[in-house]
Amino acid sequence: MRLFNTSSEKVEDFISSPDKKVGMYHCGPTVYHYAHIGNLRAYVFADTLRRAFEYTNFKVTQVINITDVGHLTSNSDTGLDKVEEEAKRERKKATEIADFYTAAFFDDLKKLNILTQGTIFPKASEHIPEQIKLIQALEKKGFIYKTFDGIYFDTTLFKEYGKLGHINLTNLEKGSRININPEKKSLTDFALWKFSLPEILREQEWGSPWGTGFPGWHIECSAMSMKYLGETIDIHTGGIDHIPVHHNNEIAQSESATGKIFSRFWLHNAFVNVGNAKMAKSEGNFIRLNNLEEHLVHPLAYRYWLLTAHYRTPMDFSFEAVTAAKNTLESIARKITGFKKSKISLGRISQTFFGGGSPEKKIRTELRSCIENDLDTPQCIVLLHKTLGEIAAGRCDAKIISDFDKILGLRLTDLATHTNNIPDEINELSKKRQMLRAEKDWNAADEIRIDLENKGYFIDDSIDGSRIHRSILSFDSKL
Repeated sequence: MRLFNTSSEKVEDFISSPDKKVGMYHCGPTVYHYAHIGNLRAYVFADTLRRAFEYTNFKVTQVINITDVGHLTSNSDTGLDKVEEEAKRERKKATEIADFYTAAFFDDLKKLNILTQGTIFPKASEHIPEQIKLIQALEKKGFIYKTFDGIYFDTTLFKEYGKLGHINLTNLEKGSRININPEKKSLTDFALWKFSLPEILREQEWGSPWGTGFPGWHIECSAMSMKYLGETIDIHTGGIDHIPVHHNNEIAQSESATGKIFSRFWLHNAFVNVGNAKMAKSEGNFIRLNNLEEHLVHPLAYRYWLLTAHYRTPMDFSFEAVTAAKNTLESIARKITGFKKSKISLGRISQTFFGGGSPEKKIRTELRSCIENDLDTPQCIVLLHKTLGEIAAGRCDAKIISDFDKILGLRLTDLATHTNNIPDEINELSKKRQMLRAEKDWNAADEIRIDLENKGYFIDDSIDGSRIHRSILSFDSKL
């Protein structure tokens, strides 16, 4: 496996332990609001990475944290707790807000067919002792200091601060890093523990050796990753927006506490943009997964669209683009339903595509080569379409589709079964329409076609006859 390591800014060989175990930590959601489809790209990427490792016989331990406390409205450790503020706005308890949006997040994961079996989802609020212990380790080594509003990490004592992404510390965006706390020693210093101020009533707060309060956002990830994956983890992922502050802060506090490298590989996915702007609630271009469904785009079609670009390539969202992806995915499903259980015809193997030998073996070799080349999912998609042609020509067994399902997570065989599952009453309407067409009663035939489309069934007419199929939009990917 070769992966682009943000730390070295180059593609490197991933060297695993002899038992082929890999531990991965993925920055999870702050559960104060719904995830938008740009956020969800990070989890499709993480899922594809997991699938790639498991396809190549690695044993994966995967952790995705749930931030339900401590994430403030500013990267400069100012502002209010996002979960607490949403609770006040909705007139609910903070735990109710966190539970509701955590459930919504899991619902989105299911819709996108993101694997969760065996994945650890630790909540920040349930790991307060681990976070306090990590801060105490930093205190013993002299990396912290106290101000009126909390305990801070002194970044000047970590000489490699900003090494991830080679951040130019003098050019940090002023709008997000204003030094409001006059007691901070350096602009880049960050809070490990925030005190509960008397003028702000909080629901979530805990006692600590330094005073009653709550953890900083960054310490949560370090503490939870260490608990489940050890002091040095194999792979840490997240969006590119985490590089300048959050991930550099994780590195600084973790490596200062342990004296060990925090993560061997750092992988980051690019943004999903709308009109050349990053998708974000603050930008007014917040699009949820259910908004796609309202526009008749299945969540799996959105997953397909994401996979057509490399994870490090920015994507420009439009409803036209994801609708085209939906049409392509439906076309793939219909092609699969048309395949007969064919056996390999050795005399008809395509020499130009497969180069001789077993076609399934050649496909699996090429598929593995794609994913081992820094998760080249666009080439996996190209290979999928080529393979569909070979199956249609009878040169390959349709069972090979299951290998693509394992990597791409598109549930192709399930979609194919769904599109071909036509109830008797719908078949009867289709037959009636064919009779009307034979009688050249075009208007009546069109009325039936429109009725069928409203019910989610579509007819392809050709010289060989008419073929009805069911829209993938009615496919419940959560089942």
